[in-house]
Amino acid sequence: MAPPQISPSILSADFARLAEDVERIADSADWVHVDVMDNHFVPNLTLGLPVVEALLRHSALPLDCHLMIEDPDRWAPAYAEAGAGSVTIHAEAAKAPIRTLRAIRAAGARAALGINPATPVEPYEDLLGEIDMLLLMTVEPGFGGQRFLDVVLPKVRRARQLIKDRDLPVWLQVDGGVSEETIERCAEAGADVFVAGSAVYGADDPGEAVRKLRGQAEGAASR
Repeated sequence: MAPPQISPSILSADFARLAEDVERIADSADWVHVDVMDNHFVPNLTLGLPVVEALLRHSALPLDCHLMIEDPDRWAPAYAEAGAGSVTIHAEAAKAPIRTLRAIRAAGARAALGINPATPVEPYEDLLGEIDMLLLMTVEPGFGGQRFLDVVLPKVRRARQLIKDRDLPVWLQVDGGVSEETIERCAEAGADVFVAGSAVYGADDPGEAVRKLRGQAEGAASR
């Protein structure tokens, strides 16, 4: 497992002040998590490529772009080409995942595969060699501020075992309801990258919130 990393989701930030809100976590976070939603794959509409391109000009942190969209095979490579550090496509939406994941890597970004809560991880075991990160949703995708789904924790453990069995340097990310109350359970189950939205941007000091979450994850991972 890699040392714990925190990727605050700007879905919970102030969209009118994104550059400022990203700056508030610049000294403590590892990534900026950007939720791209198209109101088709998920029932919400958020940010797209133009906003990502603008953020890249203002963020010292790498962007972790999570594409919750239809037809990621068409759109994902452009996010990598724009300069995103990591691009996640969803297994449920991709029709040619291997080709798309390789295109993301070829464009210079880390390639990641996302899986919804009800989607089993085992059918995608053979794709682990094609990815740099596996994202397990711990809420139903589409909205921030949802309650963490403990039912996903056994899947996190299974995913970590699959990665370990293949001796792959694949990060395991969890996204949804990650907070001071849930991050230790996620780390104990084997996650090493944590997306936190409300827990960071709902705090008076987002940077300090990130530091606290990292400390909890490090403590749980070392147990």
